[in-house]
Amino acid sequence: MSSSSRLVYSTSGNNNCPKCDRPLKKCRCQANKSNPIHSDGPADGIVRLSRETKGRKGKGVTLIKGLDISGEELQKLAKQLKTLCGSGGTIKSGVIEIQGDHRDLIKQKLEQLDFKVKLSGA
Repeated sequence: MSSSSRLVYSTSGNNNCPKCDRPLKKCRCQANKSNPIHSDGPADGIVRLSRETKGRKGKGVTLIKGLDISGEELQKLAKQLKTLCGSGGTIKSGVIEIQGDHRDLIKQKLEQLDFKVKLSGA
């Protein structure tokens, strides 16, 4: 046997915060707050509303992307929108999903809350 060994698998990687050494998704320190992760495209301050049926057995949902607000505020807004539309929904990766096609109603509500809104998709 030789004394040199090759590393085959490691769970450590560059996905940890440099300050608290937690995974970036679970980081709570200020280093990660200054550079938020946007999984839904450009952070241009425009909220995009779209309708999608892919992967939902033909059932349509309204997707709300581009909201630049924190977790608690996002949950409160999602609850308001679900109540307004009278339907269910969820938050996945910072994107609010509302069951059904409610783009026009949600656009009116978000514009009342001073968001710049665009309808995207068909």
